[in-house]
Amino acid sequence: MIRVASAQGYWGDWPKAPLLQVRSGQIDYLVFDYLAEVTMSIMQKQRRRDPAMGYARDFVGVIDELLPDLIENNITVISNAGGANPIGCAQALLERIKAHDSKSKIKIGVVHGDDILDRLDDLPLKGLDPHAPELAAIKDSLLSANVYFGARPMVQALEAGCQIIVTGRVTDTGLTLAPLVHRYGVAWDDWDALALGIVAGHILECGAQSSGGNFLGRKLGTEELVELGFPIAEFDGRDGLVITKHDSLGGEVSTGTVKEQLLYEIGDPKDYITPDVVVDFSSIRVEQEAPNRVRITGVRGNPTTDSYKVSCSYADGYMLSGTMVYSWPDAVGKARRAGELVLKRAEKLGISFDAVSTETVGYDGCHGAISRAAVDETQVNEVQLRIAVRGHDKEQLARFGQDIVPLVLTGPPGATGFAGGRPRPTDVLAYWPGLVDKSAAEPKLDILTLDDAKETAR
Repeated sequence: MIRVASAQGYWGDWPKAPLLQVRSGQIDYLVFDYLAEVTMSIMQKQRRRDPAMGYARDFVGVIDELLPDLIENNITVISNAGGANPIGCAQALLERIKAHDSKSKIKIGVVHGDDILDRLDDLPLKGLDPHAPELAAIKDSLLSANVYFGARPMVQALEAGCQIIVTGRVTDTGLTLAPLVHRYGVAWDDWDALALGIVAGHILECGAQSSGGNFLGRKLGTEELVELGFPIAEFDGRDGLVITKHDSLGGEVSTGTVKEQLLYEIGDPKDYITPDVVVDFSSIRVEQEAPNRVRITGVRGNPTTDSYKVSCSYADGYMLSGTMVYSWPDAVGKARRAGELVLKRAEKLGISFDAVSTETVGYDGCHGAISRAAVDETQVNEVQLRIAVRGHDKEQLARFGQDIVPLVLTGPPGATGFAGGRPRPTDVLAYWPGLVDKSAAEPKLDILTLDDAKETAR
């Protein structure tokens, strides 16, 4: 049996989670999922400012703190924390490892080759979004272009004895599939076994979302959430999977929490496509085996496609948002009038926008018309006006931002505060998904040891 523990569900997730996973019970693998589509573009921008950056730096700090535990308990770490610079991330890890033990024999497997931004002219990409612009039209604005690799290079790293694996853009599910394939020798055409590993990875990829941290089905008490247990995939063979958590930690693993996560970010449930296998989610059977133990059975997989998904991001203008709080009486009405007023002033200045959004947070900011139908707006004590605009003229947006704070004295009465001072324009990062033939992109695996450490690594 092997136990694969989720440590992070996204870049910025709970820092204590990996520590609790390692120190609250036995695990064999610790998987960190940091990447979303927008994350890659942010990391690319960081790397352009500083070639040594472009990865999740907090991951390096976590491994630094956990290193003695990982070595003592023989825990293998698999993470896509490398982002836009997996080699740089590995070098930073080597420096931390060297500080702990200058003679350490730890191997770090680095999976890269997913960055194809400089090769786009030679790689015909097929767009996936019919509403997106043609790739040629946004070529000069592209910030990132990354292939989603599967579990194969991570399995190769495990076979080479790597205790830490750092990747660029691989599928979230591949992080968990790799230990299953490695431990049980799953063949790459054993579609059902591969599908089981993908389902396990899908359940783990969002961290505590599948262990009660984001569950509406039962109200968890504060004490249950203080030390929330992240999910663990327990494989007892190539076709045996239980989702659980450490008994000493809070949260809940139930058919409800697992099913909610299974429905997360899927399109056609019969056609869940990954680079390793196409999974039929309608085949999944979910059963409560015991408290905080959910068994997954019946998973069916089909042969994979001949394409990789490619995630591109590009600069698409700017946005600006500002807020203002209004109090009773007529808080909602005053907030609405403030939004109308500041937009009328912009019109007088000749400022135009590609898009405008105004919300009264505390009344209809989350649920829109449903809220308005259910709540008497005259009884709302206070609301926050949130106004956001988008356009391609940065100077116009900046000028608009100068008119939001003056609402305190020049707009409807009752403004009680504002957040963050004068708002300023920020970049808009747009997403362009596509496909590329698998023969056009090959993952690369480098294996590093302390002999490869660079003194300049940060």
